[in-house]
Amino acid sequence: MFYRTRSIAPRLLPLVLCLAFASAQAEEPPIVPQVEPREVDVPHFPSNDFDFGLFMGTYSTQNFGASKVRGFRLGYAITEDFFVQAAFGQTKVSDEAFRQVLPGGVFEEEQEKLSYYNLSIGYNVLAGEVFIGSKHAKPSALYLIGGVGSTKFVDRKRQTINYGAGFRVYLNDWAALQLDARNHIFTLDILGKQQSTNNLEFTAGATFIF
Repeated sequence: MFYRTRSIAPRLLPLVLCLAFASAQAEEPPIVPQVEPREVDVPHFPSNDFDFGLFMGTYSTQNFGASKVRGFRLGYAITEDFFVQAAFGQTKVSDEAFRQVLPGGVFEEEQEKLSYYNLSIGYNVLAGEVFIGSKHAKPSALYLIGGVGSTKFVDRKRQTINYGAGFRVYLNDWAALQLDARNHIFTLDILGKQQSTNNLEFTAGATFIF
């Protein structure tokens, strides 16, 4: 009997030590981390649905050179990614280059007004941030856009397809700056031959969100 007691004692010793250690740990108070929460500025994209913008830039009419263009746009956000936009623009086209070789030129007057309107759908392909210095960042969006409309030139209306891309930077919840590059495609026949023309437009403008 004495022999069996001595052989069991060494086996019970580790169990007794573990129970004693667990009892001591249970009595100690939990450690509370002394870490202060850090404030993080999360980019805020405006959640309003409508926007109105004014723009100006350059409109390059095929065969007639570039001229100043100005207009306005009205948009509606369908979702965070898709939006629709109506636009109106106006410029003056000159046939000065033709008047140097053709008596009387191509137009009745040296300048003819060109105006257009269209309805387009856009898709935000990349949302990000633009950093101003090391402490300030503004939300931004790169988008693709395309649609149909009409161009009035030399007293005739011509069906027009437009497509392009743009980049918008949000200054705050109600204002943004944007750059646009678009191509307006319509048929022109005033030079004696009917042809499809590509008319590039580059504009910059301000947009107000409401």
